[in-house]
Amino acid sequence: MRAAYRVADVRVAEERLMATLSPGTLMQRAAAGLARRCALTLADRGGVYGAKVVLLIGSGDNGGDALYAGALLAQRGAAVTAVLAGGSSGVHQKGLEALLKAGGRIAKNVAAQADLVVDGLLGIGARGVVRENMAVLVERIPADATVIAVDTPSGVDVDSGDIPGPAVRADVTVTFGCLKPAHVVGPAAVHCGQVELVDIGLTPWLPDTPAIRVAEAEDVAAWWPRPGPESDKYTRGVVGLATGSADYPGAALLSVSGALAGPAGLVRYAGPVHQSVAQEHPSVVVAPEVAQAGRVQAWVCGCGLGTSDASRAVLETVLAQPVPVIVDADGLSLLGGSRRDERTILTPHDREFARLTGAEPGPDRVAAARRLAHERQATVVLKGHHTVIAGPDGQVWVNPTGSPALATGGTGDVLAGLMGSLLAAGLEPTRAAVMACFVHGLAGRAAARKGPVTAVDVAHELKEW
Repeated sequence: MRAAYRVADVRVAEERLMATLSPGTLMQRAAAGLARRCALTLADRGGVYGAKVVLLIGSGDNGGDALYAGALLAQRGAAVTAVLAGGSSGVHQKGLEALLKAGGRIAKNVAAQADLVVDGLLGIGARGVVRENMAVLVERIPADATVIAVDTPSGVDVDSGDIPGPAVRADVTVTFGCLKPAHVVGPAAVHCGQVELVDIGLTPWLPDTPAIRVAEAEDVAAWWPRPGPESDKYTRGVVGLATGSADYPGAALLSVSGALAGPAGLVRYAGPVHQSVAQEHPSVVVAPEVAQAGRVQAWVCGCGLGTSDASRAVLETVLAQPVPVIVDADGLSLLGGSRRDERTILTPHDREFARLTGAEPGPDRVAAARRLAHERQATVVLKGHHTVIAGPDGQVWVNPTGSPALATGGTGDVLAGLMGSLLAAGLEPTRAAVMACFVHGLAGRAAARKGPVTAVDVAHELKEW
């Protein structure tokens, strides 16, 4: 598991660490890690010696990191120039002196050609839209240059992952001590490019509870339920699906496909598409109504259900069951202000979120998901390129495997079915949601490598997990 921390927590941790070190040690550690990444990047462009490196320098420590790293590159023969966004006022003087001593120089404008641009304009404490003088420098970054951002790309909101105005689009972001929310959520995560974390000794000083958690493949594999020698179809879990309708029969078939790819031992389907489900998936036990479906350990309801009075009655029947429930798609439109005591997962995209709350998530998607999870005492899966999963206890995860290939009809139905299978297998809701989103994202990527993606392709790739 990886973890991301908000700026205030990082600042406190840095202060505590610096109190144990000689002055300047922390910056030298950061600069050394940054210079190493720059050198490795330049190796792919012919090497450090003779390379044209441009440093975009703002005030404060972020610019100091870039200046010291530039000095190390200049010592190895790179032609390093520093563009000071605010002139010499506020620039890290010792860092600038080190650069000039190593043979670097100051330039007034960004060179038309550069092998590498290092973005040291703004640090993690910056807020709001970048000033005009910095925005001009961002616009002048050569299109063919590799860009490395220091800590976070300038112009992004570090705590929310929003981009309120002009921002650097980095190929690589070198961050120090820990990840920040902008590295993993929102449009900022895309602007970060590849994120490289440099260890500067900060970990022991960080709080026990991060702002955001990010699962890794090893975590999901370790959590995944595996049948043992004494397992049977019932002990592995039974998932029920109240999905699809005469108008949207495919939603039933796709959600069932997702459930069959999960760890549950038995899948039950209840609804008007039961005959088609039985024909397509003979292992599924079908019934025309929820009341006739039999016992399950978890329900999935809403995919393609429609929004008629009959659909509302189906949702109400499912919500009344004393088992965990996933409410997806049309079910969210029918949900209204309902809140249940049993464990529940809500899976809105932005427009469905707005129907539930009266407003779209806004620039801080983590805060929005956490707020809804608290209000409904449910796990909220706020879908997007970096899907946010928030639990009612305040715990937040961000899915790292999202893919644009999943932006096609029916993939959400597959995800809901898989999530329900995990829930029925005994996973608590937040972990089930994290695991389902992670594996679903991998399936989308795998399908995209073979050509245009449909929901059926994603369901097929899930079986490879």
